Amino acid sequence: MRRMWPEEFNAIISGAEEVVLELPAEAGEAPLHRNALKARITMEDYERIWPLAEMRFRLGNENFAGKAITLITTNPHYHAWHPKDGGSVDAVSESGRHYKTDYIVVHFLFDDVKETSPA
Repeated sequence: MRRMWPEEFNAIISGAEEVVLELPAEAGEAPLHRNALKARITMEDYERIWPLAEMRFRLGNENFAGKAITLITTNPHYHAWHPKDGGSVDAVSESGRHYKTDYIVVHFLFDDVKETSPA
């Protein structure tokens, strides 16, 4: 897997919080735990990264070197962590005009990059 996370979207993940997702277990099994990044981003940024959903990307910045992420959007196994409303903020521009910024909370599966070498 050599697909790199686009540098133009690094700001989206730079402030993300590392969390652990706990997936429900089948009867008689232990719950599955997955590392993830949780981010509250603007709706505008979410619409820009939507085409990257459910694809795995290697991270290139120094904070996350050797890691990969996958934006969770429709995977039924991760339904509890699908994008959710992150509220909105009302503000006033320098010109005095009122505006509202909508936010959404997203989760990225977060794991180590493991590649196999050709035999």
